[in-house]
Amino acid sequence: MPSPSVRFVSFGQAVVAACLLLGAALLEWQPPRELTAALVTVAYLTLCLVSWRHHRHSKAIQSLAPDALLIAYASQGGQARELAERSAAQLHEAGLTCNVLPLNRLDTLQGIRRALFIVSTYGEGEAPDNAARFERRLSSQAMDLSHLEFAVLALGDARYSHFCGFGQRLDARLRERQAAPLFDLLCADRGDSGILRHWQHQLGHLSGRSDYSDWQSAPYQPWRLDTRARLNPGSSGAPVFHLTLGGPATAFWQAGDIAEIGPQHPLREIEALLLRLGHDPHQPIPGGQTLALALSKRRLSSDETTLADHDVDALLSLPLLPHREYSIASVPADGTLELLVREARHADGRLGLGSGWLCQHAVLGGELALRIRSNPNFHGPAHSTPMILIGNGTGLAGLRAHLRERAAVPGSRNWLLFGERNQSIDYFFQQEIEHWLRTGHLQRLDLAFSRDQLEKRYVQHALRDAADELRCWIDAGAALYVCGSLEGMGRDVQQILVGLLGEAQLNTLSEQGRYRRDLY
Repeated sequence: MPSPSVRFVSFGQAVVAACLLLGAALLEWQPPRELTAALVTVAYLTLCLVSWRHHRHSKAIQSLAPDALLIAYASQGGQARELAERSAAQLHEAGLTCNVLPLNRLDTLQGIRRALFIVSTYGEGEAPDNAARFERRLSSQAMDLSHLEFAVLALGDARYSHFCGFGQRLDARLRERQAAPLFDLLCADRGDSGILRHWQHQLGHLSGRSDYSDWQSAPYQPWRLDTRARLNPGSSGAPVFHLTLGGPATAFWQAGDIAEIGPQHPLREIEALLLRLGHDPHQPIPGGQTLALALSKRRLSSDETTLADHDVDALLSLPLLPHREYSIASVPADGTLELLVREARHADGRLGLGSGWLCQHAVLGGELALRIRSNPNFHGPAHSTPMILIGNGTGLAGLRAHLRERAAVPGSRNWLLFGERNQSIDYFFQQEIEHWLRTGHLQRLDLAFSRDQLEKRYVQHALRDAADELRCWIDAGAALYVCGSLEGMGRDVQQILVGLLGEAQLNTLSEQGRYRRDLY
């Protein structure tokens, strides 16, 4: 006997069907008039309730601002909702329109271009109550989400065996349905402040505004700026500087970790501002700083008149400047922490705050505020795992740290693909890279200098042309590491990899920790 077919229906559909069956039954059975009236009243009120619920839900969905960025949260105890609201506030301050709602209120992802998901994990890897229905729908329905760009912030507790289980499943399901990650999954263990700062940093990239306040402040350590050298004089691109810093003897990091820099406004500009406001810039304040030095680390309005009625206490209560993140280009065995920083400028020509501070204003031999953030999502694989490193521009910093780390133990297999503008000017660390190639530390080197020929050639083109070699390395167990700009290189490399390896294999590599990205 064939099995009866099973079809899932909504609660509203089930109630309507029950009412129809009840009506049919009443045609066969003639109950007392009072009971008939009661049954009809119950059916009517039930339909009204379903209609009201559907109308309320539809109204909420229809009220979403078109073309806005969606922030959907899954929260069991309220933390994810709070972070969703904070994210929306930061983006709103930068001029972006956001829609914030719980996942179960989201009927469809069709028509949504960009979405951020902030999700907790409940129990042993389960979805919170206000997300379980959405997960079932996403898992059971075939859908094409190639129009969607997304990012996931997963909240969890590493003491559980399925750490951030729901967030990891959500990220995987969205990728399987061809949604494109804006940046890779971030997993925060018990509200890890470093991960939350990095999430804010990524929001700054999305909005194009980096003048936000950190949700959770963390202490910096004093480091010394030892050297600063421009690597590309005469380049058609912005200046790139190689910086070396000395710090505490106990400082430790791994390849892939991040230096968070506490930037400052140029001290001379702050001293001039304080004089115009009628304050003594050299006035000592608690902590051994001058008023000017303390104010140089704080967010200031571009409209100077807003500070006219601020006394010293009000000035010192202004929020601190947000940190800036840079990939570390060295390993502790080098004895210095090294950075590769490109000058950034605003549309009006002003230097960016972070790069301006590091590349121009910070005094050689002077003190920098720095803290190291562990970035396990970009830590290296086992030494025996072959490694394919892909990057452009200052993204070479993070890849260089991995190559230096692996050079400490001879015998690893490494392949570098790097792209920049002109080989004669923009080939950063050329002598070191070519030494690695001669000695066998690099088994293969592919370079793409976009301006050295009429038809521009980028690192993704070098990857495409090495398709057969790429597949051989992947079949041999290689891990793919990509570091550099998200726009352009990061997206194009992702598309090339999908074309060469297939979406399913790339997702598998990601789940195995063999495809990792550090994009900005």
